Amino acid sequence: MTSPQQFLLPDVGEGLTEAEILAWSVRPGDTVEVNQIIVEVETAKAAVELPSPYAGVVSALHAEVGESLAVGKPLITVDTGPPGEAADGPSDGRTTQQPEPEQAALLVGYGPQGAGAGRRRRRSAAPQHATSLPDDRVEAGAATSLPDHVVARPAAKPPVRKLAKDLGVDLTTVIPTGPGGTITREDVREAAARTTPETAPVPVPDAARPAETRIPIRGVRKHTAAAMVASAFTAPHVTEFITVDVTATMRLRELVSGRREFRELRVTPLLFFARALVIALAKTPEANSSWDEAAQEIVLKHYVNLGVAAATDRGLVVPNIKGADRMSLRELAQALADLTATARAGRTSPQDMTGGTVTLTNVGVFGVDTGTPILNPGEAAILAVGAVRRMPWVVRDDNGDERIEPRWVTQLALSFDHRLMDGRQGSELLAGIAEILHEPGLALL
Repeated sequence: MTSPQQFLLPDVGEGLTEAEILAWSVRPGDTVEVNQIIVEVETAKAAVELPSPYAGVVSALHAEVGESLAVGKPLITVDTGPPGEAADGPSDGRTTQQPEPEQAALLVGYGPQGAGAGRRRRRSAAPQHATSLPDDRVEAGAATSLPDHVVARPAAKPPVRKLAKDLGVDLTTVIPTGPGGTITREDVREAAARTTPETAPVPVPDAARPAETRIPIRGVRKHTAAAMVASAFTAPHVTEFITVDVTATMRLRELVSGRREFRELRVTPLLFFARALVIALAKTPEANSSWDEAAQEIVLKHYVNLGVAAATDRGLVVPNIKGADRMSLRELAQALADLTATARAGRTSPQDMTGGTVTLTNVGVFGVDTGTPILNPGEAAILAVGAVRRMPWVVRDDNGDERIEPRWVTQLALSFDHRLMDGRQGSELLAGIAEILHEPGLALL
C-alpha cells in the first residue's frame, strides 16, 4: 500500500506569498530521493531550486511551468511506499497535507499560508488541473510520459535560456550534454551553428508586427516596482551630488591589482567606492539606521550590511554583503565578486536579499555620469557612482600654482531619508566619501 505525501510550496524567503514554476526536474512515475532537486521556482527575489522532502515515486505535479502557486498550496505528490507497491492495490485515498516535523526541517522557512491564497495562471493556457496518475497505474522505476497538454521544459539555466533566445534556438531541439541532462551554453551554440538557411527563423514583416507588446508583471520586476513605489512615497528623499578627482584611488587600484593576494580577484573601482562608503559611515552613523514607524524609534545599526544593486535578466536585485565593515579589502573584493556572479546567474538566495542597511549602486557601468537613486526600503542612504572618466582638471601644487591636466574624475550622488538625516549629516557623509576617494591615505587617520 502506498502512502501519498503532498509537498506544499514553502516560503523560501521572508514573507513571500507565491512563486512561479520555472522548470520541473521530475515527472509522474519518476523515482525521487530525499533532497533531490525536483523543481526550480522564481520568487519575487530570486530563482530557487527546491529539494524533495520525501523518497518515493512521483504521482502528481500540481502546477505547470509558467504557473504561479501560492505558498502553502500543494506542489507535488510523492508515493512513499516500497518500490512496486503502487501496482499491488489501490490507495486508501488519504493524503498527508504537510511533511512530518523531521521532514519539514529539510527546507528552510517551510510553512503554509492562509486558506484564502490560491494559484493564478501566468503563461500557460492549459487546463488548471494537476497532472496525476492513479496509484494503480504507477509501476516501480517506470517512467511515464506526460499528457499531451503538458510540455516538458528542457532543463537549462536562465542564462542558457537567454542565449538560446538571442540565437533563435529552440531548446526542445537541443541535445543536452550537461550533468543530469541539462543543456549547456556549448550545446546551444552548437545547435545554432547547425541551423541552415532553410531552418533559420523567418523575419516577420513590419506590417505584421503588433503595435504593442504586453509583458506580465511578475517575479523580481513585480517586487522591485512595489518596493520602489513604497520607498518613494514613504521616505522623503533628498539627493546631493559631488564631482571628485579619484586619480589617487585609480593609482591605488593598479597597485593593489599587482599584489599577490589579489591576483586571482578582479579589482574594480567599485571595490574602493564600497570601502570608502563603509569607512565614512563610521562618522555618520545616522546613514546606517532605519525608521521604526510602529515604535516611533530610530534604529541605529552597529553593523554594515552593504547592499549592491545588480542588474540581471530578471530585473534589478539588491543582495547585500553581511558585515562589510568587518572585512579586509581582500575579503570585500571576494564578497563583491561572489555577489555579482551569483546575481547574474539568478541564484541569489532570499537570505542575501534581506537585512541590508545601506546600498551602493554603480550607474557608471552603463556609461552614465550620475542619477537620483531611490532608497532601498528600510534604509537611510544609497550612494550612486557614475562613470570614471579622464577629464581636464585644475590641479594646485604645493606652492599654490595651478595648472590644468587630465585626471580620473567621477560624480557621486547620495540620496538619503530626510526623516533620519539632516542636510548637514548628508553633506558630511558625501563629502567624507569624496575625500577618501580623492586621497585614500586619509582612511588611515
